[in-house]
Amino acid sequence: MTSINTESYSIHFNTKCYTEINNYLKSEDFSKIFVLVDSNSHALCLPLFLEQISTSLDIGIIEIETGEQHKNIETCMGVWNTLSDLGCDRKSLMINIGGGVVTDLGGFVASTFKRGIRYINVPTTLLAMVDASVGGKTGIDLGSIKNQIGVINSSEMVLIDTNYLNTLPQNQMKSGLAEMLKHGLIHSQSYWNEFLDLSKLNLTDLDRLIYESVLIKYEIVTKDPKEQHLRKTLNFGHTLGHAIESYFLEQPHKQELLHGEAVAIGMILACHISHHIFNFPEDQLKEVSETIISIFSKIEIATEDYQPIIDLLIFDKKNEHGKILFVLLDNIASTKINIEVENELIKASFEYYNNL
Repeated sequence: MTSINTESYSIHFNTKCYTEINNYLKSEDFSKIFVLVDSNSHALCLPLFLEQISTSLDIGIIEIETGEQHKNIETCMGVWNTLSDLGCDRKSLMINIGGGVVTDLGGFVASTFKRGIRYINVPTTLLAMVDASVGGKTGIDLGSIKNQIGVINSSEMVLIDTNYLNTLPQNQMKSGLAEMLKHGLIHSQSYWNEFLDLSKLNLTDLDRLIYESVLIKYEIVTKDPKEQHLRKTLNFGHTLGHAIESYFLEQPHKQELLHGEAVAIGMILACHISHHIFNFPEDQLKEVSETIISIFSKIEIATEDYQPIIDLLIFDKKNEHGKILFVLLDNIASTKINIEVENELIKASFEYYNNL
């Protein structure tokens, strides 16, 4: 797969990842390397990565706990203190190896430590490969509210080695598929059609689809790096998806949802709302709903959950001037941004989902 080159960084794939990073390490005068992992990527992915790296520099390993609940300022404090204790300076390099929590948090830590050190992302989950590691967004959660603190600051490079996907459980693979489905819905009818029958896909197809998904996100981000217009379309399904994810995370009696699981629900809800506001075709609403339900297990959203989830929408990052703004569709690959939605229609979309 050909590398994708942006103005500020490159995205490399599979075996080329290690050629490029080794050349980079030889060409730059780094003082030390620090590798951030969580407990999963430390055990399952770090050994493969280190086997491929050629450098005489000291490599310090910093491990954080696994899970969205640790994507917070307390974890950042621990990493900052460790970097300081281990003598990290402004000529040090940070390499983030893991899923979206590691790449988001690691990018934020690197972007703020000593006012910024260089970093590289090595996404090891499907979700991180097609979403979290691309576009320069870094950040952490504020309590249970997703991604409230952060900066946009690109890594030096992104290394996508699909061999790491062999370490993932099925639910993590499905979580990443949600973002790929989203890329089809907002950008490409032909790409969306690729997912209508997953039984026809093999591992070679998956590599190709990952590449196309990264390319879609890259093209959108390149046109709107600061999320003023077009990049907002990448939030399709995320307005309610993030609220559902946060609500289920903070309720001890609810099961914790993976990001993609919540976004999958959010996309069905957004398509139902789109049908009522923009006449998103009913046959496409049915196709989207059936496709997503065939991949993701239904989650019960009780009637008493509706309003608390709606109340969390006030924290959505797309909001402007106190208004809650949605990304909707009038057709597949045809988006509408900055759309206000009445609460009663949101509740009706929950009813639609529950009755599928």
